[in-house]
Amino acid sequence: MIQGHEDDNGDLTGPNPVDRGKYGSKIHLITERTGLPLSVGISGANLHDSQALVPLVQGIPPIRSRRGPRRRKPNKLHADKGYDYSHLRRRLRERGIQQRIARKGIESSQRLGRHRWTVERTMSWLAGCRRLHRRYERKADHFLAFASIACTLICYRRLTK
Repeated sequence: MIQGHEDDNGDLTGPNPVDRGKYGSKIHLITERTGLPLSVGISGANLHDSQALVPLVQGIPPIRSRRGPRRRKPNKLHADKGYDYSHLRRRLRERGIQQRIARKGIESSQRLGRHRWTVERTMSWLAGCRRLHRRYERKADHFLAFASIACTLICYRRLTK
């Protein structure tokens, strides 16, 4: 959760339901298996995470594979219980993406932990970027641009090792 200044609320900010109503933004992220960011987005703090899934999946760029045509979608998507909605499962199924989403009240999130830690690690890498730790920009496009630059730096650092 990224907090903005209360007196100068910008685009895509909203009252944070868990932080005394302070205005802030969320960074949403889809990564590949090793933690490289594939798609990034932002929203207000009061928007539920599930509403950002479809735009993030649509924002995944074509990926070049060693053989054959470019892949335009992931094979499988892992998500926690916050994304357990029938309309999201249906949208992913329509795109041919196999989903592994923990079911509310049925499955524990423990089994997803072995996949989720890569996203959490990438989010901590993003939190290490001082410009993203606190939102200084009023315009959402500027904040998203800085988040995209940070994702590019993460990819560059990981691929040059």
